[in-house]
Amino acid sequence: MSALSLAARDSSTMLRRNLLHARRYPSLTLNLLLTPVVMLLLFVYVFGDVMSAGMGGADRAAYIAYVVPGILMMTVGGTVVGTAVSVSNDMSEGIIARFRTMAIHRPSILVGHVVGSVLQCLMSVLLVGAVAVAIGFRSTDATALEWLAAFGLTALIALALTWIAVGMGLVSPNAEAASNNALPLVVLPLISSAFVPIDAMPGWFQPIAEYQPFTPAIETLRGLLLGTEIGHNGWLAVAWCLGLTVLGYVWSKATFDRDPS
Repeated sequence: MSALSLAARDSSTMLRRNLLHARRYPSLTLNLLLTPVVMLLLFVYVFGDVMSAGMGGADRAAYIAYVVPGILMMTVGGTVVGTAVSVSNDMSEGIIARFRTMAIHRPSILVGHVVGSVLQCLMSVLLVGAVAVAIGFRSTDATALEWLAAFGLTALIALALTWIAVGMGLVSPNAEAASNNALPLVVLPLISSAFVPIDAMPGWFQPIAEYQPFTPAIETLRGLLLGTEIGHNGWLAVAWCLGLTVLGYVWSKATFDRDPS
């Protein structure tokens, strides 16, 4: 077999392994999935009227349309936390040391985690999106091309954050530390434009919300799903995703290739 065929075979094997782990131990996935669903219901039914009133008197339906893209990005950020925990468990339990002694394509170990995480992210986004539709989210102005672009952007964001999460898992001594290290991936959407426009925030806080990866991603996804203008946010979102993907890949590969002490 060629080197490419071996890499593809070993990567698919590692992917199946990670998907089996997710199926056999669903508690972590369910906990991470329930968080964005609870946040969606909380901000729509508990804070919805107050939040929409602060956005120029918009009604609850308009606020649902505004908040759903941010919740979808929170779903991606929350799901990849499980990836960091899974990678850390593999490192601390010794299975990675065993894999190092086997005649397999070594990068396939990380590829299995990454592809499995991206698939879980997309499935989680679809489930949360179904809940959003059930409570009133509608996207009547978006075209099929915009829907396709929204799906592609979501996959690209999931890929970027997964590589970052893999790096966090590799440098964490245990699962608890990995979960704590990956916490910014959950917190950053909370301080973005996910729930209120940046213009409605205090002046000192606006740069924090604006100059981070989640805000352009959320604004781009919002524009695509609602069929509105995205302006320069599309290029910023793609640039952030590509930069984080390269950073996460280089960091993860360098850490993984380092001889264990």
